[in-house]
Amino acid sequence: MVSGWRVGSIFGIPVFIDPSWFLILLLIAVPMGGEWSVRYPQWGPGLAYLAALGTVMLFFLSVLLHELGHSLVALAQGIKVSSITLFMFGGIASIDQESKTPGQAFQVAIAGPSVSLGLSFLFTFLTTVVPQETPLHIVVSYLAWTNLVLAIFNLLPGLPLDGGQILKAGVWKLTGSRFTGVRWAAKAGSLVGWTLVALGVLVVLRTGSFSGLWVALVGWFIIQNANSYDRITELQEALLDLKAGDAMTREFRVVDAHMSLRRFADDYLLRASRPEVFFAASEGRYRGLVADDDLNSVERSEWETEPLFRIIHPLSTIPTVEEATPLVKVIQQMETEQLRRMTVLSPAGAVAGVIDRGDIVRALAHKLNMTVSDAVIKQIKEEGAYPMGFQLGAIAQSAIEATAPSR
Repeated sequence: MVSGWRVGSIFGIPVFIDPSWFLILLLIAVPMGGEWSVRYPQWGPGLAYLAALGTVMLFFLSVLLHELGHSLVALAQGIKVSSITLFMFGGIASIDQESKTPGQAFQVAIAGPSVSLGLSFLFTFLTTVVPQETPLHIVVSYLAWTNLVLAIFNLLPGLPLDGGQILKAGVWKLTGSRFTGVRWAAKAGSLVGWTLVALGVLVVLRTGSFSGLWVALVGWFIIQNANSYDRITELQEALLDLKAGDAMTREFRVVDAHMSLRRFADDYLLRASRPEVFFAASEGRYRGLVADDDLNSVERSEWETEPLFRIIHPLSTIPTVEEATPLVKVIQQMETEQLRRMTVLSPAGAVAGVIDRGDIVRALAHKLNMTVSDAVIKQIKEEGAYPMGFQLGAIAQSAIEATAPSR
């Protein structure tokens, strides 16, 4: 879910402003206005602060155009762009999926810096036609320089920067593995981030300048995002190694398909301490799933005489997967069809187990040697939803796309 306020849309892409953007706007514009009022006393304080505010606003407009560059190339590739958000560290385009080939990924990545370089050249040209020492000349000079810095900074070879995306595309092209590309680019991103943190701390210690703190914060932001890329890649690789049989459980009960609806209600439903999954069988064969809610479709007066067969859903009519089905496919189907759980069949077509979202999280945690408490698994099972912020459906979809053949 996108945070912040929606301020409009461009080419159908919603544009949002995060609350942190207003903070950085003031933190940059106010000192700049004070500096310009001293450097250019002929302007007067009012014009100096107004020029500073306008400059910062135009810079963030440049950032917006930078992100729009990424977005338009993604749209041209048939990829949906959910939003563009401006925040304290710049901007981010929320692109729903990866490009299908390394070449296309490179095109999306390079588009942003190309826009910034183009803007830098444009503002540099304007400095030659705008009278010097005027507020407008100072503004365009500043924008020419900051857009150049923005382009060069984003080309640093490490995720989440554009240069990291370019590095990822290059390694992907050389190795044929998108995952390998992400891992290399994420490690490079961590190195870039720690370098900036060290540089920022050094500047603060030697000069006491606020800019050093800002550089360190940007470095920390890069480190966190690079680590996030690495963790998601590890998660995707684990998902691709798991099958439905690895996650399924036998948390279901088998009941006689010939028993009466009354006996089923009295002996099973009323005695159950929590919701259970029931499959009906007869003559040694599974006949289908019993949904207790379907009891309401039969008059109570008929419960004594009507058999369970009356409300059975045959296995051929319910969502099922085989034990060998990749877990990413199971997750994809559950999310697409909004299923609470799925039935897993053995090679012989018998019920081998069931899978819900809690089972998936437990299997994934086991694969990654992570500890997830039984209480958390129980909550996921009861709610039928992954924990807040754990976009496992999107992660699984991305893993499927990452293993699709590329050109």
